[in-house]
Amino acid sequence: MTGTALILGASGKFGSHSARALEASGWKIRRFDRRQDDVNQAALGADIIVNGLNPPNYKNWATDVPRITAMAISAAKASGATLIVPGNVYPFGANAGEWDDTALHRPTSRKGKIRAELEATYKVAANEGVRTILIRPGDFIDVAATGTWIDLVLAKNIAKGQFSYPGNSTIPHAWAYLPDIGRAVAMLADKRSELAQFGDISFPGYTLTGNEIQHMMEKAIGRPLQTKSFPWWFVQLASPFWELGGELLEMRYLWNTSHSLSAAKFNRLLPDFVPTKVETAIASALPANIKPN
Repeated sequence: MTGTALILGASGKFGSHSARALEASGWKIRRFDRRQDDVNQAALGADIIVNGLNPPNYKNWATDVPRITAMAISAAKASGATLIVPGNVYPFGANAGEWDDTALHRPTSRKGKIRAELEATYKVAANEGVRTILIRPGDFIDVAATGTWIDLVLAKNIAKGQFSYPGNSTIPHAWAYLPDIGRAVAMLADKRSELAQFGDISFPGYTLTGNEIQHMMEKAIGRPLQTKSFPWWFVQLASPFWELGGELLEMRYLWNTSHSLSAAKFNRLLPDFVPTKVETAIASALPANIKPN
């Protein structure tokens, strides 16, 4: 089952990988240009709308996230299209465990509260007739330097033989390979008529400690890496003058909260999905000037 997909935020991480996978699956892709297009008009004739829009660097989240959400819902109502949106782990707060669609939303950060409110808004829209698929991944692993934690921190100084980690390197953390997320989006889009009116689907991805990631990076490049602690003290010092620093500090707790995303519902819905090997995903995220073995 294919058709026309309108991609909001087609140049972003989630949007670009979703568009690529949908196109490879036979979907006709329509990319929304917010500088020129009216989103409701652009959505006419679309079968699905992928909302990959997100304010960069957490800027103006309190105002822009609700605005983007309302825009996507309006377009879906105007066109009758199914919405596909990315969730994240922020609504669960600092409550360690394996998270799924039954886990309580108990956000412990401002951004967590914003994301919880966003999801509540999508649920209301679903009850009003907008079929919505929310796919919830962990931290992104990308095939290029797109501003993920891996290229900004973990592997930033790998050419110098250094590995940095922003938390306790023995605590499990949820990760998701973006090309795999894109493939999952395409597969869920094909099954949309079989899903609940509001589908809250955890994307299991990989559950990895910092030590495990370091080991895989060392294996990929064929040499050991010196472990360096992330300079949170500097982020704290700079945060009054560096907006992003303050936003990162707010989410520091996630690096010291053991968590994973349940595979049960995802595997039940997409039993034929074959994830990329974790070693392949980690190696593909290394800087372009580092050549894996």
